[in-house]
Amino acid sequence: MAQIHPTAIVEPGAKLAGDVKIGPYCVLGPNVELAEGVEVMAHVVIAGRTRIGARTKIYPFASLGHPPQDLKYKGEPSALVIGSDNIIREYVTMNPGTAQGRMMTQVGDHGLFMASTHVAHDCKVGDHVVMANCATLGGHVDIGDFVILGGLAAVHQFVRIGHHSIIGGMSGVEGDVIPYGSVMGDRARLSGLNIIGLKRRGFSRDDIHNLRTAYRLLFAEEGTMAERIEDVASLYRDNRPVMDVVEFIRADSARAICQPKAKNAA
Repeated sequence: MAQIHPTAIVEPGAKLAGDVKIGPYCVLGPNVELAEGVEVMAHVVIAGRTRIGARTKIYPFASLGHPPQDLKYKGEPSALVIGSDNIIREYVTMNPGTAQGRMMTQVGDHGLFMASTHVAHDCKVGDHVVMANCATLGGHVDIGDFVILGGLAAVHQFVRIGHHSIIGGMSGVEGDVIPYGSVMGDRARLSGLNIIGLKRRGFSRDDIHNLRTAYRLLFAEEGTMAERIEDVASLYRDNRPVMDVVEFIRADSARAICQPKAKNAA
């Protein structure tokens, strides 16, 4: 039997696995689904068509599944799907999708969402993502696996953040961030590669060397970006990490690629 505190409200229709724990003064709507081992601490509100994966822990005052903060939303039956083994800290907000997007906001597994972080409508967040305190995603943002967003970072709607990249604290990210990239600044610019993260995750010395060389070629001053992409693709067609970057840049996107700061810029 699920352990439900007597002050909690679980509306008829909610689906709870047998070992779920619901703390004091929580409110769960009729279309909520909680998988095995989920723990919902005090004063959490989970609404809408929200599904939460196994062993996820949700801390006090989190608000999950309420209508998107989007004036175009007209009550369509969109969803919020959160994966397993996540930690969702105090005052985190996550909203479902919209008809103009995927009709779903999706969060992967093994994420850490620190206090007051926000995941907006139609976002897709990968596995092992860390969002530090007050980091914010606009609508329709795609976040790859193993991404770290520093505290107070803000990501513009429709931006893509490639896997294994890191966003510096207080950065405003308006352009797509390449996989393995490192960006920072009030209007974020590429500052290089996430070398420390790559080493921590076991990337080989050769992979890191090849990524560094490819990065210098891609963001050199000679030629056009299209020409540089073709050169790198030809040189590294059998190198998976480098081709991850090439394919990311080649993909269709609503936003431009985040670039390094020009050498002669003030």
